[in-house]
Amino acid sequence: MSAMSKVVRAGVGRKRVQTLVMVLTTMMSVTACILALGLLVAAQGPYERSFTDQHGAHLNVVYDQSKVSPAQLAAAAHAPGVTASAGPLPAVTVQPRSGPETTLPPAGSPLPSMTLVGRAQHGPMDDLRITKGRWIAGPGEVVFLDGHSPLAVGDSMELPDLPGHPTLKVVGLATSVSWSADGWVAPEQVAGLTAPGTTPAAQYLYRFAHAGSDAEMEADHAAIAAAVPNGAITKATTYRPVREEANRTASTFVPFVTAFGVLGLAMSVLIIGVVVSGAVSAATRRIGILKSLGFTPAQVARAYVGQALIPAGIGTALGVLGGNLLSVPVLGIAHKALRGGLLGIPIWVDVVVAVAALGAVVGTALVPALRAGRLRTVEALAVGRTAPGAKRAAAGGAAGLMSRVQDLIGRLPVPRALSLGLASPLNRPGRSATTAAAVVLGTVGVTLCVGLTLSLSSLQDGLEADRAGKVVVQAPFDGSKPVDHVDEAAVVKAIESRPGTKAWYSSVPVAATVAGNTGRTEVVAFAGDASWSGFQLVSGRWFHGPGEVTVSAAFLRTDQKKVGDTVTLTDHGRNTPAKIIGEVLTTQDVVFTDRSSLEPLGGAIHAEAISFHIDLTPGADVKAYTDGLDAAVSPMGLSADPGEAHINIVVLAMNTLAATLTLLLSVVAGLGVLNTVLLDTRERVHDLGVLKALGMSPRQTTGMVLTSVCGSGLLAGLVGVPIGVMVHHLVMPAMANAAGIDVPDVDLTVFAPSVVGPLILGGLVLALVGALLPATWAARTRTVTALRTE
Repeated sequence: MSAMSKVVRAGVGRKRVQTLVMVLTTMMSVTACILALGLLVAAQGPYERSFTDQHGAHLNVVYDQSKVSPAQLAAAAHAPGVTASAGPLPAVTVQPRSGPETTLPPAGSPLPSMTLVGRAQHGPMDDLRITKGRWIAGPGEVVFLDGHSPLAVGDSMELPDLPGHPTLKVVGLATSVSWSADGWVAPEQVAGLTAPGTTPAAQYLYRFAHAGSDAEMEADHAAIAAAVPNGAITKATTYRPVREEANRTASTFVPFVTAFGVLGLAMSVLIIGVVVSGAVSAATRRIGILKSLGFTPAQVARAYVGQALIPAGIGTALGVLGGNLLSVPVLGIAHKALRGGLLGIPIWVDVVVAVAALGAVVGTALVPALRAGRLRTVEALAVGRTAPGAKRAAAGGAAGLMSRVQDLIGRLPVPRALSLGLASPLNRPGRSATTAAAVVLGTVGVTLCVGLTLSLSSLQDGLEADRAGKVVVQAPFDGSKPVDHVDEAAVVKAIESRPGTKAWYSSVPVAATVAGNTGRTEVVAFAGDASWSGFQLVSGRWFHGPGEVTVSAAFLRTDQKKVGDTVTLTDHGRNTPAKIIGEVLTTQDVVFTDRSSLEPLGGAIHAEAISFHIDLTPGADVKAYTDGLDAAVSPMGLSADPGEAHINIVVLAMNTLAATLTLLLSVVAGLGVLNTVLLDTRERVHDLGVLKALGMSPRQTTGMVLTSVCGSGLLAGLVGVPIGVMVHHLVMPAMANAAGIDVPDVDLTVFAPSVVGPLILGGLVLALVGALLPATWAARTRTVTALRTE
């Protein structure tokens, strides 16, 4: 065992570069696999885990304390089916404005009305988890619901309608699995936020024995309502919509994480196999020496498996550490997008990946080591001293064919150094093919990442089209200027007469419904030109006049309709038919139509809900335009504000994950190329010395080594990019279907020639970067040193 240990330690220490490559390769592979598997685990039922960990509530009820007594509230906690309750918690609804310390939106801008609850961070139900900043230390501070905060941490909001004009500073963001409030303040702060002559509302949180379906939640809600007087409940929300949205979002992560996980696993196995088998094959002569000293084939195999396991074990340990460290920011973003789930990698994931990686190392090292161990001692010594080209020529058959191909390459009209480089992969065709396959997989990963980024960006633009416009005119959020009537003609005149106006359209939800729909679908009416808004069509076309509607996938699915069918719009007993002309990209259950389609219904438009979206000419000053238009529409009870760019946390999380995994896969592929070229260069170092003695310059040597990977790099691009495009066309629809939408062609056909060209060259660049270090080493090797090296 002492002799065995010396052999293992000597082998590891003698091949320092090869050992370092194995450490880095294993580390990157393990890191990528841990991240991919950890993300898959995180996407499995994230909301349920968070609901359990944070003691979520099934029902959140806000009571008007002037209509219900404390005894009745206490009795409601014992209604049929209730298993736990928490409350009362004081709650107020306020109409704030951005404070003086706020830059976006500008100070004094109206903010949406919000419900604030006075409570501690932890309690018997609905624990709040701080995601940024800190919890409230006392009055004058507020914590908002993460993902729905109108302000950033450090900003402030003021309440000018309340006595003393109180100001609250945003000190943190928190998650609530029950979405129990818009924000939280210190309990003693609530009195100062309550309008004179009123009392705060009382919030209660409930859990029930049976709350797994909408029907059960309706029954639970009815049981609570029956225990208190009519009109006592001012607001009641269930956990079901939040749960469904979170699980739907989680299911969209699975297809693309699975794709990257499979790519990472396949590439890891290939690269580790190349590195380990190359290390053993390069030591064939040394194996012969060991056998001549009395080592048995089994001892030789164990020695070389040990030599592979030492750097692989170090790389695995570093990979596990790196994967867990990298998971902190990556899973943190995913946690926000999934509204729950894991914030770290489970121990069993670390164990499984580590065991699998070391098992792959043992398997790939054992096969060539046993094969070399079975060689006769004299044969192993002879083979180890023979150049690969000589061995192949002597073998005949397929190897002879390779030799003839090399001869043909040598006759190409290119400099001799380059033709030698082009022919060198044929010295080790198996090794070169495996490395090329790894580069192909790396190219597939890069292509998939680029495609997903472009598609998700375009998809987000389509989903945000209802917020289109550089300037938006609408009633203020805070209701400070009640709007009973809007002179649309006057607003349109003010918009069209304003210098810088390029196009506009208006949209407004209407009271009309679809017959047989039970009112769950929202009908939105448009006026003006909405062609520039960015609404994307999955099929069909946009409506062009009366009697036509464009609908969402949710409407088609729930109402069992298809494009070309006719529906009936109804309002206060009046009906009018409308034909479904197209399907629009949106996650909502909505019907879009022209205002003229609703004229037969004679329904009134809710003035406070109308919004005008305006596109500006290139170069127009948005602020100057907005200020001028705001002055014109302010007397009408409306306000003009710059359009806001909304960041979709789900898209951000997916792009971050895809970029991280792609970077890791690219590094692994580059290390595989580096290892292969390094092995080939070391095996042919004597030939390299001869070429240098015959006059080959360092620059020619570098060109020869780099040229050796050009063929595999170009092949990787030509093969990997189409495969990546195909995988993208499978993953994107799967993600969209999981989200309950379809993918428009414009979001799928993102691989324009300007994108495909660089991607094809990406395989070549990846191969050249991997070969750069061995090429530099070969160019700097002295001729005498190379000639003396065996």
